[in-house]
Amino acid sequence: MDFACLRQCRISTFDLRCQYTSCSNYRFKGIFADRLTIGALSRCTDCKIKTIRYYERIGLLPAPPRTAGGHRAYGDEHLRRLFFIRRARHLGFALSEVRTLLGLSEGGGSCAEVRAVTLDHLAQVRRKIADLRRLESVLGEMAAQCEGGTVPDCPIIEALFETGD
Repeated sequence: MDFACLRQCRISTFDLRCQYTSCSNYRFKGIFADRLTIGALSRCTDCKIKTIRYYERIGLLPAPPRTAGGHRAYGDEHLRRLFFIRRARHLGFALSEVRTLLGLSEGGGSCAEVRAVTLDHLAQVRRKIADLRRLESVLGEMAAQCEGGTVPDCPIIEALFETGD
């Protein structure tokens, strides 16, 4: 992530807009003067344009107002929400969990409800870690059986061909 861009986004969307577009402001007259284009939002959040549109389509990110030319004009509320979504996804929360957390944050949900969602996610993470540890053990055992001979006699290849019965 470009942290310099992140700092600029938090300081001022005007500074970001001037960094990525012509500062003549001919496209940003009137009520859209303090808005970001989808490209600027993408660069600032390190989120692909296609993903931003997807988040809009599924309702995680509200549709922004449009300029007279039909371009999306994102505000600080979109920027803040997209940072939230990206951070939650980075922590492994599923889209449904992100939706729940956003709903709790906007609808006056309690900290206990947020904690419950987080603890449920933590339990899922711990199950995955346990699965990965078992996988590590199995792969270690397979590798230990290999003597570096030829492929037709390789115990790893043989183990992969087993049906598990």
